[in-house]
Amino acid sequence: MRKIFLYIICLVFLIGCAVNPVTGDRELAFISESQEIAIGAENYIPSRQMQGGEYAIDPDLTEYVHEVGNRMARVADRQLPYEFVVLNNSTPNAWALPGGKIAVNRGLLTELKNEAELASVLGHEIIHAAARHGAKGMERGILLQGAVLAAGMAAGGKNYADYVVGGAQVAAGLIQTKYSRSAELEADYYGMLYMSRAGYDPSAAIGLQETFVKLSKQGSQNWLAGLFASHPPSDERVAANRRTAKGLAKGGILGRELYHEKIAYLLQKKEAYKLAGQGREALNKKNYQQAEQLGRMAIEIEPREGHFYALLGDLNVAKQNYRQAMLKYDRAVAQPGDFFYFYLQRGLAAGKLGDHNRAARDLEASVRLLPTATAYNALGNLALSSGDSNRAKKYFELAAGSGSEPGREAMQSLVRLDLPDNPGRYITARAGLDRQAYIVVEVSNTTPILVGNILLRISYPDTRGMKRTMTRQVSGIIPAGKSVRVNTGLGPVTSSENLKKIRVEVISGRVVE
Repeated sequence: MRKIFLYIICLVFLIGCAVNPVTGDRELAFISESQEIAIGAENYIPSRQMQGGEYAIDPDLTEYVHEVGNRMARVADRQLPYEFVVLNNSTPNAWALPGGKIAVNRGLLTELKNEAELASVLGHEIIHAAARHGAKGMERGILLQGAVLAAGMAAGGKNYADYVVGGAQVAAGLIQTKYSRSAELEADYYGMLYMSRAGYDPSAAIGLQETFVKLSKQGSQNWLAGLFASHPPSDERVAANRRTAKGLAKGGILGRELYHEKIAYLLQKKEAYKLAGQGREALNKKNYQQAEQLGRMAIEIEPREGHFYALLGDLNVAKQNYRQAMLKYDRAVAQPGDFFYFYLQRGLAAGKLGDHNRAARDLEASVRLLPTATAYNALGNLALSSGDSNRAKKYFELAAGSGSEPGREAMQSLVRLDLPDNPGRYITARAGLDRQAYIVVEVSNTTPILVGNILLRISYPDTRGMKRTMTRQVSGIIPAGKSVRVNTGLGPVTSSENLKKIRVEVISGRVVE
């Protein structure tokens, strides 16, 4: 019955049904494989950037993760252009984009016990990509919203996702996808099958899931904010893994010694990241002395980590010591890895020092890695200060796509610049009739600031059906997001056909400061 229903849906929506290459089930498929691959490729860089950037200090570790991932990918039922990367993020987490782009955080690698557990994590993410779990989530969005692909996905959550704009908002939505219970069970089951095919001990997936359940019950905030937010563990998953293991060959590679050899450097430097995290918390509390001490201690342990120098840069910005901040950001940029935040902060500091050319170069470098409202808003202000209002408008419009504070500031700047030239973009007007069939106009201020001096042009048919035009001034000021009703005194309108002929145009208005 379920398959018959799916066939009917396919015919109704004039779209094809596809066979899931992992499960063999028939299912709706709005997004083709080529589109999946394109979506993953397009969003891989911004996804990595908003999660801390790549962990580039130990390239051998990334190569090792890539090798384990490829070993699992080779036995997958669906061959995609799989890629594996280690992210410079202390939160224990891993994620997959459509098309096979997979990332695992540095913070998760330090918690795993052996190579088989790493294979379990990567196999699980391979299934999410291969079985189209991310793509199906996007397709559900299409059905609900009537949109194409993920146009309605919004950025949210932690890290830098609140500040991203444009296409990066899609990336933010993809990596924060919370998978369904059935998707998680499916990824566990087929992931264990792939482990067995690749020669790993699938029982490692049982122990790993047991550890996850224990940590979730302890309420570890670091884990709750990371892996458990999108991959919630459960006793049900542990039991299912036990049943799966009974049907698989016993034994296989655990790889405990090799794994610990590969993550030895990461474990050696783990304390530095803990200290830097504490330093960031101290900075947020404006305990500047403690923040500097912790930052310097972190650098002493790992002098090649750009994030640690950026911490000291941010500290100097908080103290309005912009020249010292620039020096720290210079050190951050010079370290392995290319991270948008270092360029962004250096650009903002250069702007404070009046070095607008350098500020613009760094801000543009930051948006090439990750487009943010902060950078575009700053670029808009730089363009405005140089007298290039058209360029400023473009930057402000890009920044205004974010609901963050810089996005709101950019929207206000955009309205101030653009409303005099294009009042109809920000002030809307629609006509209707009152009880006596006279024309009334509802005028709405869609901007975040006060507007006034609004002039309307109203085109309407007179009693003989001839077109007439008049202007009408809207009295008073309209607050942000509010509407007023304007009685025109025109009418009565005697037929629905004449009502359709009424046109209202906003021809002028101004921002009220």
